[in-house]
Parts: sequence; structure tokens; C-alpha cells
Amino acid sequence: MHYFFQGATLMGTKGLKRFVLIPLLINLVLFSLAFYLLLQQVAAMIAAVQTYLPSWLHWLEYLLIPLGVMSLVIGLAYSFTMVANFIAAPFNGLLSEKVEAHLTGKPLPQVGLGGFIRDIPRMLLREWQKLRYALPRAIVLFVLFLFLPVIGPVLWFLFTSWLMAIQYLDYPFDNHKIDFDTMRSQLRAQPASSFSFGIMVNIGCMIPLFNLFVMPIAVCGATAMWVDKLALQNDPEQQRPGQAQYRKLDKYC
Repeated sequence: MHYFFQGATLMGTKGLKRFVLIPLLINLVLFSLAFYLLLQQVAAMIAAVQTYLPSWLHWLEYLLIPLGVMSLVIGLAYSFTMVANFIAAPFNGLLSEKVEAHLTGKPLPQVGLGGFIRDIPRMLLREWQKLRYALPRAIVLFVLFLFLPVIGPVLWFLFTSWLMAIQYLDYPFDNHKIDFDTMRSQLRAQPASSFSFGIMVNIGCMIPLFNLFVMPIAVCGATAMWVDKLALQNDPEQQRPGQAQYRKLDKYC
């Protein structure tokens, strides 16, 4: 969970702010537009329900509106987070690259603007892999969510937390050209770290207004976790200065 809060700190670091700005703006625009459009739909649905109610039950409007808004917020937390991540994937990858360079002092090979543009189809394909992995499982667990009063919501929360971990920890893996299946197996090998990070992101996505900032926070935090816990087994050169010596000392002790 520490890495989620570290991501919030890194987001304001000098030299990283401009790379945070684009994902943040994408999130802000998409969430604002989606919330406005869906709020209109919720209002129309409530008005339609009221036409079938007798006049003495019209007081239910004061109950239906907050319930509708709460449902809207929870729905946006999951559906539009995935949409925003799909659109912002190239910029999230760039942000992760810059955060890693800041933490390790060893920037990744510069590809330039042309290389960045050529990498966009590969990054979007990676997002499609995540979606293809998540969708069939999400359908099954959403059905359980609807029909199992206690177990269903718990399973849904754990599953979406796992998806959040995959979503954001994948960016540094992808920057190092590590395939999707290898990434998942390495996260499964560290379930406590992966789940606790995903749970924090998941909770953050459900907090109105704060959820607008979760995407860049999660990218920064996931990259910090990559540098500390995952880089060694994939790319020993990409570590914080002095970290290798500490690991050798720990192994010796």
C-alpha cells in the first residue's frame, strides 16, 4: 500500500509534472463528459419511474436521486477507468518511463518522437490484451455479484483489485518489452504486494473527485514498486543507486 501513497508524492515531483498532465487531462475530460451524459440518463430514468408511481410516493425522488448518483459513480469507477487507460496508454507508458528514470538515475534508451509514435500501436495492443483477459472473467463475477449477496461483492472487489494491479504494474513491464503472460505470473508470485496495491487503487477509484487523480498516482506508484521489487528479476541494471549492494548484503546475511 505504501507504493500508492508514494505515487501521490512522485506525481508532484519537479521534472515529472508535465508528463502527469496529459493523463490527468484525459481522465478529467472523459470522466466529466461521461458523468454529465450518464447523469442525464439517470434523471430521465427517475422521471420515467415516477410516472408509474402514485402521487403519494413521489417523495421517493429524494431517495432515488442519491442512489442513482451513487450507482453512477461506482459504474464510472470501473468502466471509464478502463476506457481512460486505453486512450491514455501511450502517455501512461511515457510517464512510467520518466518515473523509472527519476528513481534509478538510469534513463531508458531514448526513442525520440518517431519511436514513441511507432510504439503507440503496440501499447494499444497491450491494452487490448488486458481487456480480453478481464472481460470474460468480469462477466462471470458480475453475475455472482448480482446473485450472491455477500460472497459475490467480495469476489468482485478482489477481482477488480487484481485487475487494477495488472493494469498499472503492466506499464513498466511493457516498457521493458516483457510479455503479458510473464508479467501476470510474476505478479501472482507476489500476491500480497500485488493485491494490496490493487486494493488501494480500487478504493481510490471509488472516491468521487479523487478518482480523477488515481490514474497518474497509480502509474507512478506501480513504477516505484517495479524498481524496488520487480526490476531485479527482469532488468538488474534498472535499480535505484546502491540498491544492488544492499541486495547482495541481504543475501550474504
